[in-house]
Amino acid sequence: MSEHSNGKEVLVRVEGLKKYFPITRGVVIQREVGAVKAVDDVSFTVYRGETLGLVGESGCGKSTTGRTILQLYRPTGGNVFFEDVNLATLKGGPLRRMRRRMQMIFQDPYASLNPRMTVGNIIGEPLEVHGVATGKARRERVQELLALVGLNPYFVNRYPHEFSGGQRQRIGVARALALQPDFIVCDEPISALDVSIQAQVVNLLEDLQNKFGLTYLFIAHDLSMVRHISDRVAVMYLGKIVELTDRVELYERPQHPYTVALLSAVPIPDPIADSQRQRIILEGDVPSPANPPPGCNFSTRCWKAIDICFEQDPPFIDIGGGHYCACHLVK
Repeated sequence: MSEHSNGKEVLVRVEGLKKYFPITRGVVIQREVGAVKAVDDVSFTVYRGETLGLVGESGCGKSTTGRTILQLYRPTGGNVFFEDVNLATLKGGPLRRMRRRMQMIFQDPYASLNPRMTVGNIIGEPLEVHGVATGKARRERVQELLALVGLNPYFVNRYPHEFSGGQRQRIGVARALALQPDFIVCDEPISALDVSIQAQVVNLLEDLQNKFGLTYLFIAHDLSMVRHISDRVAVMYLGKIVELTDRVELYERPQHPYTVALLSAVPIPDPIADSQRQRIILEGDVPSPANPPPGCNFSTRCWKAIDICFEQDPPFIDIGGGHYCACHLVK
Protein backbone atom coordinates (compact mmCIF):
# COMPACT_ATOMS: atom_id res chain seq x y z
CA MET A 1 0.00 0.00 0.00
CA SER A 2 1.56 3.32 -1.02
CA GLU A 3 1.81 6.06 1.56
CA HIS A 4 2.46 9.71 0.99
CA SER A 5 4.97 11.78 2.96
CA ASN A 6 2.09 13.34 4.91
CA GLY A 7 1.20 9.90 6.33
CA LYS A 8 -2.05 9.59 4.39
CA GLU A 9 -2.74 6.43 2.45
CA VAL A 10 -2.94 6.89 -1.32
CA LEU A 11 -5.91 5.06 -2.82
CA VAL A 12 -5.74 6.32 -6.43
CA ARG A 13 -2.62 7.62 -8.15
CA VAL A 14 -2.89 9.13 -11.64
CA GLU A 15 0.37 9.59 -13.57
CA GLY A 16 0.65 11.40 -16.89
CA LEU A 17 -2.89 10.45 -17.92
CA LYS A 18 -3.84 11.22 -21.53
CA LYS A 19 -7.05 10.65 -23.44
CA TYR A 20 -7.11 11.72 -27.08
CA PHE A 21 -10.14 11.20 -29.33
CA PRO A 22 -9.18 10.78 -33.00
CA ILE A 23 -10.55 13.16 -35.66
CA THR A 24 -11.17 11.22 -38.87
CA ARG A 25 -11.96 12.22 -42.46
CA GLY A 26 -13.24 10.24 -45.40
CA VAL A 27 -16.34 8.14 -46.07
CA VAL A 28 -15.05 4.78 -47.29
CA ILE A 29 -11.46 4.92 -46.06
CA GLN A 30 -11.29 6.89 -42.85
CA ARG A 31 -7.96 8.40 -41.95
CA GLU A 32 -6.95 10.14 -38.78
CA VAL A 33 -6.23 13.83 -39.36
CA GLY A 34 -5.84 14.96 -35.77
CA ALA A 35 -6.95 14.39 -32.20
CA VAL A 36 -9.03 16.11 -29.54
CA LYS A 37 -6.76 16.28 -26.50
CA ALA A 38 -9.53 15.92 -23.92
CA VAL A 39 -7.11 14.95 -21.11
CA ASP A 40 -3.49 15.91 -21.69
CA ASP A 41 -0.85 14.74 -19.22
CA VAL A 42 -2.71 14.89 -15.91
CA SER A 43 -1.17 13.69 -12.62
CA PHE A 44 -2.61 13.70 -9.08
CA THR A 45 -3.32 11.44 -6.09
CA VAL A 46 -6.50 10.78 -4.14
CA TYR A 47 -6.07 9.80 -0.49
CA ARG A 48 -8.26 7.19 1.15
CA GLY A 49 -11.34 8.73 2.79
CA GLU A 50 -10.98 12.19 1.23
CA THR A 51 -13.02 14.12 -1.32
CA LEU A 52 -10.96 15.59 -4.14
CA GLY A 53 -12.90 18.27 -6.02
CA LEU A 54 -12.23 18.67 -9.76
CA VAL A 55 -13.44 21.99 -11.17
CA GLY A 56 -13.26 23.85 -14.46
CA GLU A 57 -15.54 25.20 -17.17
CA SER A 58 -17.60 23.00 -19.48
CA GLY A 59 -15.56 21.03 -21.98
CA CYS A 60 -12.26 21.21 -20.11
CA GLY A 61 -12.01 17.42 -19.70
CA LYS A 62 -13.31 16.84 -16.16
CA SER A 63 -15.80 14.08 -16.98
CA THR A 64 -13.38 12.44 -19.41
CA THR A 65 -10.77 12.35 -16.62
CA GLY A 66 -13.23 10.59 -14.30
CA ARG A 67 -14.27 8.06 -16.94
CA THR A 68 -10.68 7.36 -17.98
CA ILE A 69 -9.66 6.73 -14.36
CA LEU A 70 -12.42 4.09 -14.12
CA GLN A 71 -11.36 2.70 -17.53
CA LEU A 72 -14.76 3.42 -19.08
CA TYR A 73 -12.52 5.12 -21.63
CA ARG A 74 -9.18 3.40 -22.16
CA PRO A 75 -6.33 5.93 -21.74
CA THR A 76 -4.20 7.01 -24.70
CA GLY A 77 -1.23 7.23 -22.36
CA GLY A 78 -0.25 7.30 -18.70
CA ASN A 79 -1.10 5.10 -15.73
CA VAL A 80 -3.86 4.86 -13.12
CA PHE A 81 -2.89 3.01 -9.95
CA PHE A 82 -5.63 1.80 -7.62
CA GLU A 83 -3.95 0.49 -4.46
CA ASP A 84 -0.76 -0.08 -6.50
CA VAL A 85 -2.59 -2.05 -9.24
CA ASN A 86 -2.20 -0.37 -12.65
CA LEU A 87 -5.72 -0.31 -14.11
CA ALA A 88 -4.42 0.81 -17.52
CA THR A 89 -2.82 -2.62 -18.04
CA LEU A 90 -5.80 -4.71 -16.83
CA LYS A 91 -8.29 -6.37 -19.15
CA GLY A 92 -11.19 -8.81 -18.94
CA GLY A 93 -11.77 -10.65 -15.63
CA PRO A 94 -9.11 -8.89 -13.50
CA LEU A 95 -10.44 -5.44 -14.56
CA ARG A 96 -14.03 -6.51 -13.89
CA ARG A 97 -13.10 -7.67 -10.40
CA MET A 98 -11.45 -4.29 -9.71
CA ARG A 99 -14.58 -2.51 -11.03
CA ARG A 100 -16.52 -3.76 -8.01
CA ARG A 101 -14.46 -1.39 -5.90
CA MET A 102 -14.90 1.67 -8.15
CA GLN A 103 -18.26 3.13 -9.14
CA MET A 104 -19.68 6.22 -10.79
CA ILE A 105 -22.63 8.52 -10.11
CA PHE A 106 -23.60 10.04 -13.45
CA GLN A 107 -24.52 13.64 -14.19
CA ASP A 108 -28.00 13.22 -15.65
CA PRO A 109 -30.42 11.24 -13.48
CA TYR A 110 -32.88 11.21 -16.39
CA ALA A 111 -30.51 9.57 -18.88
CA SER A 112 -28.50 7.25 -16.62
CA LEU A 113 -31.42 5.03 -15.50
CA ASN A 114 -32.93 2.53 -17.94
CA PRO A 115 -36.62 3.54 -18.34
CA ARG A 116 -37.66 -0.07 -19.06
CA MET A 117 -36.25 -1.46 -15.81
CA THR A 118 -37.80 -1.25 -12.36
CA VAL A 119 -35.86 0.45 -9.59
CA GLY A 120 -35.31 -2.96 -7.99
CA ASN A 121 -33.69 -4.29 -11.17
CA ILE A 122 -31.59 -1.14 -11.70
CA ILE A 123 -30.09 -1.26 -8.20
CA GLY A 124 -29.92 -5.07 -8.14
CA GLU A 125 -28.21 -5.48 -11.52
CA PRO A 126 -24.62 -4.95 -10.21
CA LEU A 127 -25.30 -7.60 -7.52
CA GLU A 128 -26.31 -10.08 -10.20
CA VAL A 129 -23.56 -9.21 -12.70
CA HIS A 130 -20.87 -9.76 -10.06
CA GLY A 131 -22.61 -12.79 -8.53
CA VAL A 132 -22.93 -11.15 -5.10
CA ALA A 133 -26.59 -11.88 -4.37
CA THR A 134 -29.62 -13.44 -6.08
CA GLY A 135 -33.27 -14.09 -5.23
CA LYS A 136 -34.38 -13.12 -1.75
CA ALA A 137 -30.94 -11.90 -0.63
CA ARG A 138 -30.80 -9.56 -3.63
CA ARG A 139 -34.29 -8.18 -2.94
CA GLU A 140 -33.44 -7.53 0.71
CA ARG A 141 -30.17 -5.82 -0.21
CA VAL A 142 -31.98 -3.56 -2.72
CA GLN A 143 -34.54 -2.55 -0.07
CA GLU A 144 -31.71 -1.87 2.38
CA LEU A 145 -29.98 0.37 -0.20
CA LEU A 146 -33.18 2.29 -0.93
CA ALA A 147 -33.65 2.97 2.79
CA LEU A 148 -30.00 4.02 3.03
CA VAL A 149 -30.45 6.79 0.45
CA GLY A 150 -33.71 8.02 1.99
CA LEU A 151 -36.26 6.34 -0.29
CA ASN A 152 -39.16 4.04 0.56
CA PRO A 153 -37.89 0.42 0.42
CA TYR A 154 -41.23 -0.66 -1.09
CA PHE A 155 -40.60 1.37 -4.26
CA VAL A 156 -38.70 -1.57 -5.80
CA ASN A 157 -41.36 -2.28 -8.45
CA ARG A 158 -41.68 1.31 -9.65
CA TYR A 159 -40.10 2.69 -12.82
CA PRO A 160 -37.75 5.72 -13.10
CA HIS A 161 -40.42 7.96 -14.70
CA GLU A 162 -42.41 7.76 -11.45
CA PHE A 163 -39.67 9.63 -9.55
CA SER A 164 -38.50 13.26 -9.41
CA GLY A 165 -34.96 14.28 -10.44
CA GLY A 166 -33.67 14.29 -6.88
CA GLN A 167 -35.17 10.87 -6.19
CA ARG A 168 -33.67 9.49 -9.39
CA GLN A 169 -30.25 10.72 -8.38
CA ARG A 170 -30.71 8.93 -5.04
CA ILE A 171 -31.46 5.75 -7.02
CA GLY A 172 -28.19 6.36 -8.92
CA VAL A 173 -26.36 6.71 -5.58
CA ALA A 174 -27.95 3.46 -4.32
CA ARG A 175 -26.81 1.65 -7.49
CA ALA A 176 -23.25 2.98 -7.01
CA LEU A 177 -23.24 1.72 -3.40
CA ALA A 178 -24.61 -1.75 -4.20
CA LEU A 179 -21.19 -3.44 -4.38
CA GLN A 180 -19.75 -1.57 -1.37
CA PRO A 181 -17.04 0.27 -3.36
CA ASP A 182 -14.04 2.13 -1.94
CA PHE A 183 -13.90 4.85 -4.60
CA ILE A 184 -16.75 6.74 -6.31
CA VAL A 185 -16.45 9.23 -9.15
CA CYS A 186 -19.28 11.75 -8.73
CA ASP A 187 -19.65 13.28 -12.20
CA GLU A 188 -21.48 16.56 -11.59
CA PRO A 189 -24.14 14.66 -9.59
CA ILE A 190 -26.10 17.81 -8.70
CA SER A 191 -25.86 20.04 -11.79
CA ALA A 192 -29.13 18.74 -13.29
CA LEU A 193 -31.09 19.21 -10.04
CA ASP A 194 -33.01 22.13 -8.53
CA VAL A 195 -30.97 24.24 -6.12
CA SER A 196 -33.20 23.23 -3.19
CA ILE A 197 -32.50 19.53 -3.91
CA GLN A 198 -28.76 19.96 -4.51
CA ALA A 199 -27.95 20.43 -0.83
CA GLN A 200 -29.93 17.31 0.10
CA VAL A 201 -27.97 15.13 -2.34
CA VAL A 202 -24.62 16.61 -1.21
CA ASN A 203 -25.54 16.02 2.45
CA LEU A 204 -26.48 12.44 1.58
CA LEU A 205 -23.08 11.90 -0.10
CA GLU A 206 -21.30 13.30 2.96
CA ASP A 207 -23.30 11.09 5.36
CA LEU A 208 -22.52 7.99 3.28
CA GLN A 209 -18.84 8.93 3.17
CA ASN A 210 -18.70 9.18 6.96
CA LYS A 211 -20.62 5.92 7.39
CA PHE A 212 -18.67 3.76 4.95
CA GLY A 213 -15.30 5.54 4.70
CA LEU A 214 -15.82 6.29 1.00
CA THR A 215 -13.35 8.18 -1.19
CA TYR A 216 -14.78 10.61 -3.77
CA LEU A 217 -13.59 12.35 -6.89
CA PHE A 218 -16.22 15.10 -7.01
CA ILE A 219 -16.49 16.72 -10.45
CA ALA A 220 -18.36 20.03 -10.61
CA HIS A 221 -18.32 23.58 -11.91
CA ASP A 222 -20.11 25.11 -8.91
CA LEU A 223 -17.17 26.45 -6.90
CA SER A 224 -19.13 27.17 -3.72
CA MET A 225 -20.45 23.58 -3.60
CA VAL A 226 -16.95 22.20 -4.20
CA ARG A 227 -15.65 24.31 -1.33
CA HIS A 228 -18.33 22.84 0.92
CA ILE A 229 -17.74 19.16 0.12
CA SER A 230 -14.05 18.85 -0.85
CA ASP A 231 -10.88 18.37 1.21
CA ARG A 232 -8.62 19.34 -1.69
CA VAL A 233 -9.46 20.96 -5.02
CA ALA A 234 -7.91 20.53 -8.49
CA VAL A 235 -8.58 23.21 -11.12
CA MET A 236 -8.64 22.06 -14.74
CA TYR A 237 -8.30 24.09 -17.94
CA LEU A 238 -8.27 22.70 -21.48
CA GLY A 239 -7.25 19.14 -20.58
CA LYS A 240 -4.63 20.03 -17.96
CA ILE A 241 -4.68 20.55 -14.20
CA VAL A 242 -3.34 24.05 -13.52
CA GLU A 243 -3.62 24.14 -9.71
CA LEU A 244 -4.17 21.64 -6.90
CA THR A 245 -4.19 22.28 -3.17
CA ASP A 246 -6.16 22.21 0.08
CA ARG A 247 -9.59 23.88 -0.30
CA VAL A 248 -8.91 26.65 2.26
CA GLU A 249 -5.55 27.47 0.65
CA LEU A 250 -7.10 27.53 -2.84
CA TYR A 251 -9.95 29.88 -1.93
CA GLU A 252 -7.85 32.21 0.21
CA ARG A 253 -4.54 32.19 -1.71
CA PRO A 254 -5.12 31.14 -5.34
CA GLN A 255 -1.89 31.28 -7.38
CA HIS A 256 -2.76 30.46 -10.98
CA PRO A 257 -4.32 33.36 -12.95
CA TYR A 258 -7.14 31.08 -14.16
CA THR A 259 -8.05 30.10 -10.59
CA VAL A 260 -7.99 33.78 -9.57
CA ALA A 261 -10.38 34.60 -12.44
CA LEU A 262 -12.70 31.69 -11.58
CA LEU A 263 -12.91 32.65 -7.91
CA SER A 264 -13.56 36.30 -8.75
CA ALA A 265 -16.84 35.16 -10.33
CA VAL A 266 -18.15 33.38 -7.21
CA PRO A 267 -20.89 35.48 -5.56
CA ILE A 268 -20.22 36.74 -2.02
CA PRO A 269 -23.24 37.13 0.29
CA ASP A 270 -21.80 40.38 1.74
CA PRO A 271 -22.73 43.25 -0.69
CA ILE A 272 -20.02 45.60 0.66
CA ALA A 273 -17.23 43.03 0.27
CA ASP A 274 -18.65 42.06 -3.13
CA SER A 275 -18.57 45.65 -4.40
CA GLN A 276 -14.96 46.15 -3.25
CA ARG A 277 -13.36 43.13 -4.85
CA GLN A 278 -11.89 43.07 -8.35
CA ARG A 279 -13.88 41.10 -10.91
CA ILE A 280 -11.70 39.53 -13.62
CA ILE A 281 -13.44 38.96 -16.96
CA LEU A 282 -11.45 36.72 -19.28
CA GLU A 283 -11.17 37.91 -22.87
CA GLY A 284 -11.71 35.63 -25.86
CA ASP A 285 -12.88 32.03 -26.06
CA VAL A 286 -11.42 28.78 -24.79
CA PRO A 287 -9.15 27.36 -27.54
CA SER A 288 -10.13 24.08 -29.17
CA PRO A 289 -8.72 20.95 -27.49
CA ALA A 290 -8.06 19.72 -31.06
CA ASN A 291 -5.67 22.64 -31.56
CA PRO A 292 -4.34 23.91 -28.21
CA PRO A 293 -2.03 26.95 -28.29
CA PRO A 294 1.77 26.49 -28.08
CA GLY A 295 3.26 26.98 -24.62
CA CYS A 296 0.78 27.39 -21.76
CA ASN A 297 -2.81 26.47 -22.66
CA PHE A 298 -4.07 29.54 -20.80
CA SER A 299 -1.67 32.01 -22.48
CA THR A 300 -4.22 33.23 -25.06
CA ARG A 301 -6.57 34.51 -22.32
CA CYS A 302 -4.14 35.37 -19.52
CA TRP A 303 -3.74 39.05 -18.65
CA LYS A 304 -0.33 38.35 -17.04
CA ALA A 305 1.22 36.36 -19.90
CA ILE A 306 4.87 37.06 -20.81
CA ASP A 307 6.97 35.76 -23.74
CA ILE A 308 7.88 32.40 -22.17
CA CYS A 309 4.17 31.62 -21.64
CA PHE A 310 3.63 31.48 -25.42
CA GLU A 311 6.66 29.23 -25.99
CA GLN A 312 6.98 26.72 -23.12
CA ASP A 313 4.41 24.62 -21.33
CA PRO A 314 4.88 25.35 -17.58
CA PRO A 315 5.68 22.33 -15.37
CA PHE A 316 3.14 21.27 -12.73
CA ILE A 317 5.23 21.66 -9.56
CA ASP A 318 4.86 21.82 -5.79
CA ILE A 319 5.30 25.49 -4.79
CA GLY A 320 5.27 24.60 -1.08
CA GLY A 321 3.15 22.65 1.39
CA GLY A 322 1.52 20.40 -1.19
CA HIS A 323 0.27 23.38 -3.23
CA TYR A 324 0.77 22.47 -6.90
CA CYS A 325 0.63 24.99 -9.71
CA ALA A 326 1.52 25.11 -13.43
CA CYS A 327 2.49 28.73 -14.13
CA HIS A 328 5.78 30.37 -15.19
CA LEU A 329 4.97 33.38 -13.00
CA VAL A 330 4.52 31.36 -9.79
CA LYS A 331 7.65 30.15 -8.05
